[in-house]
Amino acid sequence: MSTRSNFDNNLKELNDLLIEMARKSESAIKESINTLIQQDLEKAKEIIQNDTIIDDLEHEINNKAIVLIAKESPVARDLRRIIVALKISSEVERIADNAVNIAKSTLHIGDEKHIKEIVDIPKMMDLALEMLSNSLTSFLKEDVDLAKNCAKKDDKVDEMYGILIKELMGYIQKNPDKTNQITQLAFVCRYIERVADHSTNIAEHVIYLVTGKRYDLNA
Repeated sequence: MSTRSNFDNNLKELNDLLIEMARKSESAIKESINTLIQQDLEKAKEIIQNDTIIDDLEHEINNKAIVLIAKESPVARDLRRIIVALKISSEVERIADNAVNIAKSTLHIGDEKHIKEIVDIPKMMDLALEMLSNSLTSFLKEDVDLAKNCAKKDDKVDEMYGILIKELMGYIQKNPDKTNQITQLAFVCRYIERVADHSTNIAEHVIYLVTGKRYDLNA
């Protein structure tokens, strides 16, 4: 096998691990929101415990990248591919951390009756996870246009976040006994907004990969 083919195979393995990690993080976010809606406290604890699986994948990606750099001594764009994969794995790990945070909020709320039906938070989650999917696709395809489109969706998530927070804060004066729950639901909104931010960061890393230039999609 040629040196180039060997490098490409190792890089593919790195990317495959990254996609596996991203899928697990995406699943964790979905499960955490479902757990919040259903007030499934046992499932919330399970989500928190399973975070170590995603952490282990990040460590594996880091180790693979270090070995790849040490053995192959890549330069220019090949080196950027590895560096960007490392940066993306860090963003994905933080997305998974937000699933843990949502699960913890579910535990803080416990079995207290929800102040309102949880409908809008899942809608915001869907958009944030769509951003994650698109940003990862842009990485695999090295598609700058798709990466840039993430910023437009991030604006929508920010708008939904602002509306939800304003609505939730409006409940506190009328329902002071529900302050803990309202605060936790506001935290959940923030965690979902952070998923969108990390997805935007991934898109920015993709643009750097392709162009070699830093690009602020929030500018």
